[in-house]
Amino acid sequence: MENIRRKNKMIETYSVLLIDIFSVVVSYALALFIRFRLIHYESYPVQFHFMVGAYIVALCLLYNMFLDANSNFFTRGYYQEFYYIVRYTLILVVGLVVILYLTQQSYDFSRSVYVIFAALNIVITYAAHIVFKKSMWKFYRKSTSATKMLVITRDSMAQEVLENLIKGNEWYYEVTAVALYDADKKGQRIQGIPVAAGHSDLYETVVQMMVDEVFICLPETPAAEIRDMIRQFEEMGLVCHYNVDLFSRDNPNTYVQKMAGYSVISFALKTMDSRRLLVKRCMDITGSLVGLVITAVITPFVALAIKIDSPGPVFFSQIRIGKNGRRFKIWKFRSMYIDAEERKKELEEHNEMKGLMFKMEEDPRITKVGRFIRKTSIDETPQFFNIFVGDMSLVGTRPPTEDEFEQYNGYYRRRMSITPGLTGMWQVSGRSDIQDFEEIVKLDLAYIDNWSLGLDIKILFMTIFAVLGKKGSK
Repeated sequence: MENIRRKNKMIETYSVLLIDIFSVVVSYALALFIRFRLIHYESYPVQFHFMVGAYIVALCLLYNMFLDANSNFFTRGYYQEFYYIVRYTLILVVGLVVILYLTQQSYDFSRSVYVIFAALNIVITYAAHIVFKKSMWKFYRKSTSATKMLVITRDSMAQEVLENLIKGNEWYYEVTAVALYDADKKGQRIQGIPVAAGHSDLYETVVQMMVDEVFICLPETPAAEIRDMIRQFEEMGLVCHYNVDLFSRDNPNTYVQKMAGYSVISFALKTMDSRRLLVKRCMDITGSLVGLVITAVITPFVALAIKIDSPGPVFFSQIRIGKNGRRFKIWKFRSMYIDAEERKKELEEHNEMKGLMFKMEEDPRITKVGRFIRKTSIDETPQFFNIFVGDMSLVGTRPPTEDEFEQYNGYYRRRMSITPGLTGMWQVSGRSDIQDFEEIVKLDLAYIDNWSLGLDIKILFMTIFAVLGKKGSK
Protein backbone atom coordinates (compact mmCIF):
# COMPACT_ATOMS: atom_id res chain seq x y z
CA MET A 1 0.00 0.00 0.00
CA GLU A 2 1.48 3.33 -1.06
CA ASN A 3 2.26 6.28 1.15
CA ILE A 4 -0.73 8.62 1.44
CA ARG A 5 1.19 11.51 -0.07
CA ARG A 6 3.12 9.45 -2.60
CA LYS A 7 0.29 9.93 -5.08
CA ASN A 8 0.87 13.69 -5.01
CA LYS A 9 4.61 13.21 -5.41
CA MET A 10 3.97 10.94 -8.39
CA ILE A 11 1.82 13.61 -10.03
CA GLU A 12 4.56 16.13 -9.34
CA THR A 13 7.35 13.86 -10.65
CA TYR A 14 5.61 12.82 -13.86
CA SER A 15 4.39 16.33 -14.61
CA VAL A 16 7.89 17.79 -14.28
CA LEU A 17 9.31 14.91 -16.33
CA LEU A 18 6.89 15.66 -19.17
CA ILE A 19 7.80 19.35 -18.99
CA ASP A 20 11.52 18.51 -19.12
CA ILE A 21 11.04 16.20 -22.12
CA PHE A 22 9.02 18.85 -23.91
CA SER A 23 11.68 21.47 -23.13
CA VAL A 24 14.63 19.43 -24.44
CA VAL A 25 12.75 18.50 -27.62
CA VAL A 26 11.82 22.14 -28.32
CA SER A 27 15.32 23.35 -27.42
CA TYR A 28 16.98 20.81 -29.71
CA ALA A 29 14.60 21.55 -32.60
CA LEU A 30 15.22 25.29 -32.25
CA ALA A 31 18.98 24.73 -32.00
CA LEU A 32 18.93 22.83 -35.30
CA PHE A 33 16.79 25.53 -36.93
CA ILE A 34 19.06 28.34 -35.75
CA ARG A 35 22.25 26.53 -36.74
CA PHE A 36 21.20 25.15 -40.13
CA ARG A 37 18.59 27.69 -41.26
CA LEU A 38 19.48 31.06 -39.75
CA ILE A 39 23.26 31.05 -39.16
CA HIS A 40 24.26 29.01 -42.19
CA TYR A 41 21.65 27.47 -44.46
CA GLU A 42 22.44 23.91 -45.40
CA SER A 43 20.71 20.59 -45.53
CA TYR A 44 21.35 18.09 -42.76
CA PRO A 45 20.62 14.40 -42.30
CA VAL A 46 17.19 14.31 -40.67
CA GLN A 47 17.46 10.67 -39.58
CA PHE A 48 20.73 11.34 -37.74
CA HIS A 49 19.30 14.28 -35.81
CA PHE A 50 16.17 12.32 -34.90
CA MET A 51 18.51 9.74 -33.35
CA VAL A 52 20.42 12.46 -31.45
CA GLY A 53 17.08 13.81 -30.20
CA ALA A 54 16.21 10.33 -28.94
CA TYR A 55 19.55 10.24 -27.08
CA ILE A 56 18.73 13.56 -25.40
CA VAL A 57 15.25 12.39 -24.34
CA ALA A 58 16.74 9.14 -22.98
CA LEU A 59 19.31 11.11 -20.96
CA CYS A 60 16.51 13.31 -19.63
CA LEU A 61 14.57 10.23 -18.51
CA LEU A 62 17.59 8.64 -16.87
CA TYR A 63 18.46 11.85 -15.04
CA ASN A 64 14.95 12.20 -13.61
CA MET A 65 14.58 8.51 -12.76
CA PHE A 66 17.88 7.80 -11.04
CA LEU A 67 18.95 11.13 -9.50
CA ASP A 68 15.60 11.92 -7.79
CA ALA A 69 16.08 15.33 -9.35
CA ASN A 70 12.68 16.83 -8.55
CA SER A 71 12.03 15.62 -5.01
CA ASN A 72 12.05 19.24 -3.77
CA PHE A 73 10.62 20.83 -6.92
CA PHE A 74 7.98 23.04 -5.31
CA THR A 75 10.17 24.19 -2.43
CA ARG A 76 13.11 25.30 -4.57
CA GLY A 77 13.53 29.08 -4.82
CA TYR A 78 14.32 31.00 -8.01
CA TYR A 79 18.10 30.83 -7.60
CA GLN A 80 18.03 27.19 -6.57
CA GLU A 81 15.89 26.41 -9.61
CA PHE A 82 18.29 28.19 -11.96
CA TYR A 83 21.31 26.40 -10.47
CA TYR A 84 19.52 23.05 -10.79
CA ILE A 85 18.65 23.62 -14.45
CA VAL A 86 22.18 24.76 -15.37
CA ARG A 87 23.63 21.64 -13.73
CA TYR A 88 21.00 19.43 -15.34
CA THR A 89 21.66 20.89 -18.81
CA LEU A 90 25.43 20.48 -18.47
CA ILE A 91 24.93 16.83 -17.54
CA LEU A 92 22.75 16.35 -20.62
CA VAL A 93 25.35 17.92 -22.90
CA VAL A 94 28.25 15.97 -21.39
CA GLY A 95 26.23 12.76 -21.60
CA LEU A 96 25.42 13.46 -25.25
CA VAL A 97 29.08 14.10 -26.07
CA VAL A 98 30.07 10.81 -24.45
CA ILE A 99 27.37 8.84 -26.32
CA LEU A 100 28.29 10.33 -29.70
CA TYR A 101 31.98 9.70 -29.01
CA LEU A 102 31.44 6.07 -27.99
CA THR A 103 29.25 5.43 -31.06
CA GLN A 104 31.85 7.17 -33.24
CA GLN A 105 29.33 9.74 -34.48
CA SER A 106 30.71 12.88 -32.87
CA TYR A 107 32.31 14.03 -36.15
CA ASP A 108 28.84 14.23 -37.75
CA PHE A 109 27.54 16.65 -35.11
CA SER A 110 27.97 20.42 -35.28
CA ARG A 111 29.74 21.70 -32.15
CA SER A 112 27.73 24.95 -32.20
CA VAL A 113 24.51 22.97 -31.76
CA TYR A 114 25.76 21.93 -28.30
CA VAL A 115 26.11 25.56 -27.22
CA ILE A 116 22.82 26.75 -28.75
CA PHE A 117 20.94 23.77 -27.30
CA ALA A 118 22.39 24.34 -23.82
CA ALA A 119 21.49 28.04 -23.81
CA LEU A 120 17.98 27.45 -25.10
CA ASN A 121 17.29 24.53 -22.74
CA ILE A 122 18.31 26.58 -19.70
CA VAL A 123 15.97 29.42 -20.68
CA ILE A 124 13.01 27.28 -21.81
CA THR A 125 13.18 24.77 -18.93
CA TYR A 126 13.58 27.50 -16.32
CA ALA A 127 10.60 29.43 -17.70
CA ALA A 128 8.50 26.26 -17.94
CA HIS A 129 9.31 25.25 -14.35
CA ILE A 130 8.44 28.66 -12.93
CA VAL A 131 5.19 28.91 -14.90
CA PHE A 132 4.21 25.37 -13.89
CA LYS A 133 4.87 26.05 -10.20
CA LYS A 134 2.88 29.26 -10.16
CA SER A 135 0.06 27.73 -12.19
CA MET A 136 -0.23 24.70 -9.90
CA TRP A 137 -0.25 26.85 -6.77
CA LYS A 138 -2.82 29.25 -8.20
CA PHE A 139 -5.07 26.64 -9.80
CA TYR A 140 -5.01 24.03 -7.06
CA ARG A 141 -5.56 26.48 -4.20
CA LYS A 142 -8.64 27.87 -5.97
CA SER A 143 -9.91 24.45 -7.03
CA THR A 144 -12.39 22.47 -4.95
CA SER A 145 -10.12 19.49 -5.66
CA ALA A 146 -7.43 20.85 -3.35
CA THR A 147 -6.90 18.77 -0.22
CA LYS A 148 -8.58 20.72 2.59
CA MET A 149 -6.76 20.38 5.92
CA LEU A 150 -7.93 21.08 9.46
CA VAL A 151 -5.18 21.74 12.04
CA ILE A 152 -5.80 20.74 15.66
CA THR A 153 -3.34 22.18 18.16
CA ARG A 154 -3.01 24.23 21.35
CA ASP A 155 -3.48 27.98 21.53
CA SER A 156 0.15 28.59 22.50
CA MET A 157 1.43 26.63 19.48
CA ALA A 158 -1.10 27.61 16.84
CA GLN A 159 0.82 30.58 15.45
CA GLU A 160 4.02 28.60 14.91
CA VAL A 161 2.33 25.44 13.59
CA LEU A 162 0.22 27.31 11.04
CA GLU A 163 3.16 29.44 9.94
CA ASN A 164 5.28 26.34 9.32
CA LEU A 165 2.53 24.53 7.42
CA ILE A 166 1.88 27.54 5.22
CA LYS A 167 5.60 28.05 4.59
CA GLY A 168 5.89 24.36 3.69
CA ASN A 169 4.78 25.54 0.24
CA GLU A 170 3.21 22.23 -0.75
CA TRP A 171 0.83 22.60 -3.69
CA TYR A 172 -1.51 19.74 -2.89
CA TYR A 173 -2.95 20.80 0.48
CA GLU A 174 -4.57 23.94 1.81
CA VAL A 175 -4.99 24.71 5.51
CA THR A 176 -8.58 25.91 5.70
CA ALA A 177 -9.32 25.89 9.44
CA VAL A 178 -7.80 25.42 12.89
CA ALA A 179 -9.29 23.93 16.06
CA LEU A 180 -7.83 24.95 19.42
CA TYR A 181 -7.82 22.09 21.89
CA ASP A 182 -7.43 24.24 25.01
CA ALA A 183 -9.10 27.57 24.15
CA ASP A 184 -12.43 28.91 22.92
CA LYS A 185 -11.65 31.38 20.15
CA LYS A 186 -14.21 30.29 17.59
CA GLY A 187 -14.69 32.95 14.93
CA GLN A 188 -11.22 34.47 15.36
CA ARG A 189 -8.31 34.08 12.93
CA ILE A 190 -4.72 32.95 13.40
CA GLN A 191 -2.27 33.51 10.52
CA GLY A 192 -5.35 34.35 8.47
CA ILE A 193 -6.84 30.89 9.16
CA PRO A 194 -10.28 30.82 10.86
CA VAL A 195 -10.68 29.10 14.22
CA ALA A 196 -13.53 26.66 13.51
CA ALA A 197 -13.90 24.79 16.79
CA GLY A 198 -12.67 24.14 20.28
CA HIS A 199 -12.37 20.95 22.29
CA SER A 200 -16.06 20.75 23.25
CA ASP A 201 -17.57 20.98 19.75
CA LEU A 202 -14.71 19.52 17.72
CA TYR A 203 -16.36 16.38 16.30
CA GLU A 204 -19.80 17.90 15.71
CA THR A 205 -18.16 20.74 13.75
CA VAL A 206 -15.90 18.48 11.65
CA VAL A 207 -18.84 16.26 10.58
CA GLN A 208 -20.33 19.28 8.77
CA MET A 209 -17.06 20.76 7.46
CA MET A 210 -15.52 20.51 3.99
CA VAL A 211 -12.30 18.82 5.10
CA ASP A 212 -10.23 15.93 3.71
CA GLU A 213 -7.39 15.60 6.20
CA VAL A 214 -6.62 16.47 9.80
CA PHE A 215 -3.22 17.55 11.12
CA ILE A 216 -2.91 16.93 14.87
CA CYS A 217 -0.15 18.67 16.83
CA LEU A 218 -0.88 18.06 20.53
CA PRO A 219 2.31 17.21 22.44
CA GLU A 220 1.93 15.87 25.99
CA THR A 221 -1.68 14.86 25.32
CA PRO A 222 -2.49 11.42 26.80
CA ALA A 223 -2.17 8.63 24.25
CA ALA A 224 -5.71 7.44 25.00
CA GLU A 225 -7.15 10.81 23.96
CA ILE A 226 -5.12 10.83 20.75
CA ARG A 227 -6.16 7.27 19.89
CA ASP A 228 -9.83 8.13 20.44
CA MET A 229 -9.48 11.28 18.33
CA ILE A 230 -7.85 9.41 15.45
CA ARG A 231 -10.45 6.64 15.64
CA GLN A 232 -13.33 9.11 15.38
CA PHE A 233 -11.78 10.93 12.42
CA GLU A 234 -11.04 7.62 10.68
CA GLU A 235 -14.69 6.65 11.07
CA MET A 236 -15.56 9.86 9.22
CA GLY A 237 -13.34 8.72 6.33
CA LEU A 238 -10.70 11.39 7.00
CA VAL A 239 -6.93 11.00 6.74
CA CYS A 240 -5.18 11.86 10.02
CA HIS A 241 -1.64 13.17 10.44
CA TYR A 242 -0.22 13.11 13.97
CA ASN A 243 2.91 15.08 14.82
CA VAL A 244 5.11 12.57 16.64
CA ASP A 245 8.64 11.25 16.51
CA LEU A 246 7.76 7.62 17.21
CA PHE A 247 4.34 6.04 17.32
CA SER A 248 3.11 2.49 16.97
CA ARG A 249 -0.34 1.43 15.89
CA ASP A 250 -1.79 -1.73 14.41
CA ASN A 251 -3.01 -0.32 11.10
CA PRO A 252 -1.61 -1.32 7.69
CA ASN A 253 -2.44 2.15 6.34
CA THR A 254 -0.21 4.05 8.76
CA TYR A 255 2.71 6.02 7.34
CA VAL A 256 5.59 7.97 8.83
CA GLN A 257 6.48 11.05 6.78
CA LYS A 258 7.51 14.70 6.86
CA MET A 259 5.14 17.64 6.46
CA ALA A 260 6.59 21.16 6.52
CA GLY A 261 9.41 19.97 8.79
CA TYR A 262 7.15 18.05 11.18
CA SER A 263 7.44 14.31 11.70
CA VAL A 264 3.96 12.85 11.38
CA ILE A 265 2.25 9.50 11.22
CA SER A 266 -0.71 9.41 8.84
CA PHE A 267 -3.67 7.13 9.47
CA ALA A 268 -6.44 6.04 7.13
CA LEU A 269 -8.72 3.02 7.02
CA LYS A 270 -8.33 2.92 3.24
CA THR A 271 -5.98 4.53 0.72
CA MET A 272 -6.29 4.23 -3.05
CA ASP A 273 -3.48 3.89 -5.57
CA SER A 274 -3.17 7.14 -7.55
CA ARG A 275 -2.44 5.34 -10.83
CA ARG A 276 -5.65 3.34 -10.55
CA LEU A 277 -7.55 6.50 -9.63
CA LEU A 278 -6.17 8.12 -12.78
CA VAL A 279 -7.47 5.19 -14.84
CA LYS A 280 -10.82 5.49 -13.03
CA ARG A 281 -10.98 9.18 -13.94
CA CYS A 282 -10.20 8.36 -17.58
CA MET A 283 -13.03 5.81 -17.51
CA ASP A 284 -15.32 8.50 -16.07
CA ILE A 285 -14.46 11.00 -18.79
CA THR A 286 -14.86 8.43 -21.58
CA GLY A 287 -18.11 7.07 -20.15
CA SER A 288 -19.54 10.54 -19.52
CA LEU A 289 -18.80 11.64 -23.09
CA VAL A 290 -20.69 8.62 -24.41
CA GLY A 291 -23.47 9.32 -21.91
CA LEU A 292 -23.69 12.98 -22.91
CA VAL A 293 -24.11 12.00 -26.56
CA ILE A 294 -26.98 9.67 -25.58
CA THR A 295 -28.45 12.42 -23.37
CA ALA A 296 -28.29 14.92 -26.24
CA VAL A 297 -30.16 12.50 -28.53
CA ILE A 298 -32.98 11.73 -26.09
CA THR A 299 -33.35 15.20 -24.56
CA PRO A 300 -35.76 16.66 -27.20
CA PHE A 301 -38.13 13.70 -26.81
CA VAL A 302 -37.92 13.61 -23.00
CA ALA A 303 -38.29 17.40 -22.77
CA LEU A 304 -41.41 17.36 -24.95
CA ALA A 305 -42.97 14.58 -22.87
CA ILE A 306 -42.20 16.38 -19.59
CA LYS A 307 -43.65 19.66 -20.87
CA ILE A 308 -46.85 18.02 -22.13
CA ASP A 309 -47.30 16.03 -18.90
CA SER A 310 -46.93 18.83 -16.34
CA PRO A 311 -45.95 22.50 -16.06
CA GLY A 312 -42.43 23.33 -14.99
CA PRO A 313 -38.82 23.09 -16.16
CA VAL A 314 -37.39 20.13 -18.06
CA PHE A 315 -34.41 19.75 -15.73
CA PHE A 316 -34.33 19.45 -11.96
CA SER A 317 -31.25 20.63 -10.03
CA GLN A 318 -30.45 20.26 -6.37
CA ILE A 319 -27.47 20.85 -4.09
CA ARG A 320 -25.94 17.53 -3.09
CA ILE A 321 -22.97 16.64 -0.91
CA GLY A 322 -19.91 15.26 -2.67
CA LYS A 323 -16.51 14.01 -1.59
CA ASN A 324 -15.70 15.00 2.00
CA GLY A 325 -18.39 17.66 2.24
CA ARG A 326 -17.96 19.38 -1.15
CA ARG A 327 -21.26 20.79 -2.35
CA PHE A 328 -22.29 20.59 -6.00
CA LYS A 329 -25.42 20.97 -8.12
CA ILE A 330 -26.76 17.66 -9.39
CA TRP A 331 -28.83 17.51 -12.58
CA LYS A 332 -31.74 15.24 -13.51
CA PHE A 333 -34.71 15.25 -15.85
CA ARG A 334 -37.63 16.48 -13.76
CA SER A 335 -39.79 13.53 -12.72
CA MET A 336 -41.92 15.25 -10.05
CA TYR A 337 -44.36 18.13 -9.87
CA ILE A 338 -42.74 21.51 -9.21
CA ASP A 339 -44.02 21.66 -5.58
CA ALA A 340 -42.45 18.27 -4.70
CA GLU A 341 -39.99 19.61 -2.13
CA GLU A 342 -42.73 21.55 -0.30
CA ARG A 343 -44.97 18.45 -0.16
CA LYS A 344 -42.19 16.21 1.14
CA LYS A 345 -42.73 17.18 4.79
CA GLU A 346 -46.39 16.17 4.77
CA LEU A 347 -45.43 12.77 3.35
CA GLU A 348 -42.69 11.99 5.88
CA GLU A 349 -44.99 9.68 7.87
CA HIS A 350 -45.34 7.50 4.76
CA ASN A 351 -41.59 7.08 4.35
CA GLU A 352 -40.85 3.41 3.60
CA MET A 353 -37.14 3.86 4.19
CA LYS A 354 -35.69 3.21 7.62
CA GLY A 355 -33.06 5.86 8.37
CA LEU A 356 -31.80 9.01 6.70
CA MET A 357 -33.42 8.62 3.26
CA PHE A 358 -36.91 9.18 1.91
CA LYS A 359 -38.53 6.53 -0.30
CA MET A 360 -42.20 6.03 -1.10
CA GLU A 361 -43.38 3.47 -3.66
CA GLU A 362 -46.59 5.30 -4.60
CA ASP A 363 -45.19 8.82 -4.25
CA PRO A 364 -47.98 11.21 -5.37
CA ARG A 365 -45.39 13.86 -6.28
CA ILE A 366 -44.14 11.81 -9.26
CA THR A 367 -45.66 12.63 -12.64
CA LYS A 368 -46.79 10.05 -15.21
CA VAL A 369 -43.77 10.70 -17.39
CA GLY A 370 -41.67 10.77 -14.23
CA ARG A 371 -42.63 7.20 -13.38
CA PHE A 372 -41.50 6.03 -16.81
CA ILE A 373 -38.16 7.88 -16.84
CA ARG A 374 -37.47 6.70 -13.29
CA LYS A 375 -38.37 3.12 -14.19
CA THR A 376 -35.90 3.24 -17.08
CA SER A 377 -33.36 5.43 -15.20
CA ILE A 378 -33.56 7.99 -18.03
CA ASP A 379 -34.02 10.72 -15.38
CA GLU A 380 -30.42 10.13 -14.24
CA THR A 381 -28.75 10.68 -17.64
CA PRO A 382 -28.07 14.44 -17.19
CA GLN A 383 -25.72 13.43 -14.38
CA PHE A 384 -23.19 12.47 -17.05
CA PHE A 385 -22.43 16.21 -17.02
CA ASN A 386 -21.65 15.99 -13.29
CA ILE A 387 -19.34 13.07 -14.03
CA PHE A 388 -17.60 14.90 -16.87
CA VAL A 389 -16.78 17.94 -14.69
CA GLY A 390 -15.56 15.72 -11.83
CA ASP A 391 -18.31 16.24 -9.22
CA MET A 392 -19.32 12.60 -9.60
CA SER A 393 -17.96 9.30 -10.88
CA LEU A 394 -19.58 6.51 -12.87
CA VAL A 395 -19.32 4.29 -9.79
CA GLY A 396 -19.32 5.49 -6.20
CA THR A 397 -21.64 6.16 -3.28
CA ARG A 398 -24.97 7.97 -3.49
CA PRO A 399 -24.58 11.75 -2.89
CA PRO A 400 -26.91 12.78 -0.02
CA THR A 401 -29.04 15.90 0.11
CA GLU A 402 -28.06 18.72 2.47
CA ASP A 403 -30.77 17.89 5.01
CA GLU A 404 -29.70 14.23 5.05
CA PHE A 405 -26.04 15.18 5.47
CA GLU A 406 -26.85 17.44 8.44
CA GLN A 407 -27.98 14.33 10.33
CA TYR A 408 -24.86 12.29 9.58
CA ASN A 409 -22.61 11.00 12.35
CA GLY A 410 -18.94 10.10 11.85
CA TYR A 411 -19.72 6.55 10.75
CA TYR A 412 -22.14 7.70 8.06
CA ARG A 413 -19.77 10.46 6.92
CA ARG A 414 -17.21 7.89 5.77
CA ARG A 415 -19.53 7.22 2.81
CA MET A 416 -18.42 10.64 1.57
CA SER A 417 -14.68 9.89 1.68
CA ILE A 418 -14.78 9.07 -2.05
CA THR A 419 -16.33 10.77 -5.08
CA PRO A 420 -20.07 9.95 -5.26
CA GLY A 421 -21.28 7.89 -8.20
CA LEU A 422 -24.08 7.52 -10.71
CA THR A 423 -24.31 3.89 -9.65
CA GLY A 424 -22.83 1.86 -6.84
CA MET A 425 -22.82 -1.27 -4.74
CA TRP A 426 -26.22 -0.80 -3.15
CA GLN A 427 -27.93 0.13 -6.43
CA VAL A 428 -26.91 -3.16 -8.06
CA SER A 429 -27.71 -5.08 -4.88
CA GLY A 430 -31.38 -4.24 -5.14
CA ARG A 431 -31.58 -0.58 -6.10
CA SER A 432 -34.81 0.80 -4.57
CA ASP A 433 -35.74 -2.59 -3.03
CA ILE A 434 -33.43 -1.93 -0.06
CA GLN A 435 -35.47 -0.32 2.72
CA ASP A 436 -32.83 0.21 5.44
CA PHE A 437 -30.32 3.06 5.29
CA GLU A 438 -27.94 1.09 7.53
CA GLU A 439 -27.79 -1.61 4.85
CA ILE A 440 -26.94 1.04 2.25
CA VAL A 441 -24.13 2.34 4.45
CA LYS A 442 -22.73 -1.17 4.91
CA LEU A 443 -22.74 -1.79 1.15
CA ASP A 444 -21.13 1.59 0.43
CA LEU A 445 -18.37 1.01 3.00
CA ALA A 446 -17.82 -2.49 1.60
CA TYR A 447 -17.31 -0.86 -1.81
CA ILE A 448 -14.82 1.64 -0.36
CA ASP A 449 -12.86 -1.03 1.53
CA ASN A 450 -12.71 -3.39 -1.45
CA TRP A 451 -12.40 -0.87 -4.26
CA SER A 452 -10.64 -1.86 -7.45
CA LEU A 453 -11.01 -1.09 -11.15
CA GLY A 454 -12.32 -4.61 -11.64
CA LEU A 455 -15.05 -3.99 -9.07
CA ASP A 456 -16.05 -0.77 -10.87
CA ILE A 457 -16.31 -2.59 -14.20
CA LYS A 458 -18.35 -5.37 -12.57
CA ILE A 459 -20.77 -2.84 -11.03
CA LEU A 460 -21.15 -1.04 -14.37
CA PHE A 461 -22.15 -4.27 -16.10
CA MET A 462 -24.48 -5.20 -13.24
CA THR A 463 -26.06 -1.75 -13.50
CA ILE A 464 -26.76 -2.21 -17.21
CA PHE A 465 -28.41 -5.57 -16.55
CA ALA A 466 -30.36 -4.14 -13.59
CA VAL A 467 -31.67 -1.22 -15.68
CA LEU A 468 -32.58 -3.43 -18.64
CA GLY A 469 -34.29 -5.88 -16.29
CA LYS A 470 -35.85 -3.02 -14.29
CA LYS A 471 -34.67 -4.73 -11.13
CA GLY A 472 -35.72 -2.79 -8.06
CA SER A 473 -36.40 0.37 -10.08
CA LYS A 474 -39.10 2.58 -8.60
